[in-house]
Amino acid sequence: MMLEYMRKMALAGAGLAIMTTEKIQEIMDELVKKGEMTEKEAKETVDEFVEKSKKAKKDLEEKMEQFVTGFLNRMNIPTRKELDDIKERLARLEKP
Repeated sequence: MMLEYMRKMALAGAGLAIMTTEKIQEIMDELVKKGEMTEKEAKETVDEFVEKSKKAKKDLEEKMEQFVTGFLNRMNIPTRKELDDIKERLARLEKP
């Protein structure tokens, strides 16, 4: 069905990164006006888009964190935690 195909395209991975919630809402509103989708279906589609967008954002953040951590490790650059640990040890050693 054409509607299902459009729905899947709107929710596709690349689309999640490019399309905004407002744009999806505009598309869904237009489909409702044309009678190709009910308001309930439109709301469900927008809600699904928002949820998938949140998940995609979280996944991207996790992958970026892994990349940066791996890069820092390969460059032998200490992490914030390692620096804090060293500062703490140094402060203890400097105490009389």
